[in-house]
Amino acid sequence: MRSTMLQPSRPPEWQEAAADHLWMPYCQMKTAPSPLPVESTEGVRIRLSDGRELIDAMASWWCACHGYNHPHIVDAMVQQAQRMPHVMMGGLQHQPAADLARRLADLLPGDLSRVFLCDSGSVAVEVAMKMAMQFHRQTEQPRRKTFIAFDRAYHGDTTGAMSLCDPVRSMHAEFSGGLLEQIHLPIPECDASRSALRDTLQRHGSTIAGVFIEPTVQGAGGMRFHDPDVLTFLRSQCDQHGVLMIADELATGFGRTGVMFGVDSANIVPDIICLGKSLTGGAIGLAATVATGRVFGGFWSDDSQNAFMHGPTFMGNPLACAAACASLDLFAQEPRLQQAKAIEDQLSTWLKPAESIPRVVDVRCKGGIGVIQVDRLDHLDRLRSRFVEEGIWIRPFGDVIYTTPALNIASEDLKTIADAMVRVTEQWSTW
Repeated sequence: MRSTMLQPSRPPEWQEAAADHLWMPYCQMKTAPSPLPVESTEGVRIRLSDGRELIDAMASWWCACHGYNHPHIVDAMVQQAQRMPHVMMGGLQHQPAADLARRLADLLPGDLSRVFLCDSGSVAVEVAMKMAMQFHRQTEQPRRKTFIAFDRAYHGDTTGAMSLCDPVRSMHAEFSGGLLEQIHLPIPECDASRSALRDTLQRHGSTIAGVFIEPTVQGAGGMRFHDPDVLTFLRSQCDQHGVLMIADELATGFGRTGVMFGVDSANIVPDIICLGKSLTGGAIGLAATVATGRVFGGFWSDDSQNAFMHGPTFMGNPLACAAACASLDLFAQEPRLQQAKAIEDQLSTWLKPAESIPRVVDVRCKGGIGVIQVDRLDHLDRLRSRFVEEGIWIRPFGDVIYTTPALNIASEDLKTIADAMVRVTEQWSTW
C-alpha cells in the first residue's frame, strides 16, 4: 500500500505538547483542523509523521522552485554553516553577500544594480517604499510620499505593505483607518482603467512617490493574470510624471511566469524591484530590494544624513546568501524556464476539462501556475482535506483552486496534481 493511502494516526507527541503554544498563520485556531505534522521533505514530496506522503502542489507558497532538499543548495548551506552562519552587515561584509549582489545585478534587466539585502518579502516592500520616499526627498521633491497600487493587489503583511493591498477585498481590509493612505486603482488593462491612471497622475503626480505592480500575475489577490503591455503602459506613465515604477516580484520572479522575471515579458526596467521566495530556492528566508543606479544616486552624498538608514539584524545572512547563490547556479545549469513553459503547456491540457464543471468561472495557466477559478469558494476545510486524501497538498483560497509546483516537477506528478484538481473540483461543485 502506498504511504499516501495510510490512514492518519494520533498526532505526534511534539505536536500535542505545542497545541497550546504555537500560533498558526491565516487560520481561526479555535475552529481550524489540526495542522498536518510534517516529518521531512524530499523533492516535491512532504512526508507526514504517520508515514503518508503528499505531492506538494504549492512549492511551499511558490518558493521551493527546485523542489525540497536539492543537494546543491544543501551542500552550499552546510559548507557555509561550518564557516560562518551569520555576521552583522553594519560595517562588515562577507563574500556570499558580495557574490549574490553581483550575480543579481548581472541577471536583472537594465541598470538594476544596487542590491539591498533583507530578510523577508514584506520587508523588501517596506524597504522599497522607504527608499522611494527618501529618494524624492533628497532630489528636491519632498511632497512625493504616496503610492499607487492596484485592485486585488497583495504586497505583504507588515504595516506599510498592508497599505498597498486592496483595501476592500484583501485580508487586511479590517485595518482600514489604521494604515497609511494610498491610492488604489484598477489595473490599467483597458481604455477606462488607463484613463483613470492618467487622470490620477495628472492630478496628484507631484505627490506620488511610486507605483507598485505585481508583474503579469497578482498572487494572493486571486492568481489573476494581466498582459505585458500593462507594464509597458505603466513604465511610460511613470516616466512622464517622474514617478518610480516598483515591481513586486516576490512571487513572480525566478521563472514562475515562464520568464526569469515578470518584467522581462515586457522588456521594461523598473526603478526598483523586490525579490524573495524563490531567491534561495525556498531553503531559507531571504529577500532583496534592488534599485537602479539613478535611484542609488539620490543617496550618494557627502552628507551622512542622506544615507539610507535601514538595516534588519539578519540582512545579508551568509547562510541564506550561500543558498541563493546555489539556487542561481541551478537556474544557470538546468532548464528551469523551459520546464516552466512545459508546465504551462501540460496544465493547459490537463485542467481544460474543469471548464465544463458547474460553478467554474475560468481555467488559466501561465508558466508554472495553473488556476481553476470558481464563483465562490466555500467548504474550504473539507476541500483541503479532500486533496490530502488524494495525496496532494493544495490550499485553495479566495475563489481559486491553484497549483504552483516546483519547476522541475516530473510530468507524472504534475498529471497527478492536475487530475486531482479537476476531480475534487467536480465533487466540490455538488456539495
